[in-house]
Amino acid sequence: MDIETLKQQAGEKAVMLAVKPGMIIGLGTGSTAVYATRKIGQLWQAGALPGIVGVPTSEATAVEAARFGIPLGTLDTYPMIDVVIDGADEIDPEFNLIKGLGGALLREKIVATASKRMVVVADARKQVALLGTRAPVPVEVIRFAVRPCTDYLASLGARVEKRLSPDGQSYLTDENNYILDCHFDGIPDPATLAQAIRQQPGVVEHGLFLGLATDVILSASGGIQILSRPISNIV
Repeated sequence: MDIETLKQQAGEKAVMLAVKPGMIIGLGTGSTAVYATRKIGQLWQAGALPGIVGVPTSEATAVEAARFGIPLGTLDTYPMIDVVIDGADEIDPEFNLIKGLGGALLREKIVATASKRMVVVADARKQVALLGTRAPVPVEVIRFAVRPCTDYLASLGARVEKRLSPDGQSYLTDENNYILDCHFDGIPDPATLAQAIRQQPGVVEHGLFLGLATDVILSASGGIQILSRPISNIV
């Protein structure tokens, strides 16, 4: 089974399990979350999800949702979100995540923090024993601070690369910031690293999502795996 099919299965399964009529729904960004948005759109068009409102985590997701006519809102109007469905680049056994390879980590974290429930969708390759073993940690920084932020992140043990667009130009987020991709040889203490990254002036946000995910839906050739943890265990 090809990877795109696995991603589609995970995204659609999350919608069927977690989305109900009348909900305020965080619409994630990325190659797996887009399938959830499309499924929500199809159900909306079929009249199966009356009263929903979507809060997109990126401009790209807003465009995709608008294709289906999903009613959209913002956190100004809907400060509490019932559920957000989003992807991940790495998932550890404690449901800690690395996110942001799609470039939307800032809005994704804002929406996740405002959500009662965060359902993470991914193919099974994203499971890791230790964060940072495969994916870099994206760090969004203001353009004025690229050099000092790069030097500081390197002092934390990272191999730092400024993200580029396909045309070779500096990648710009929806907020017109840069992203520094920080490669670590594993992250044994994500909480300590997250705190250290945030101490540097010029850092806007980082892609360590700790204590936010409540459910993980993984798709593999053998089928769908649904993992949940009690709300009381969430930091």
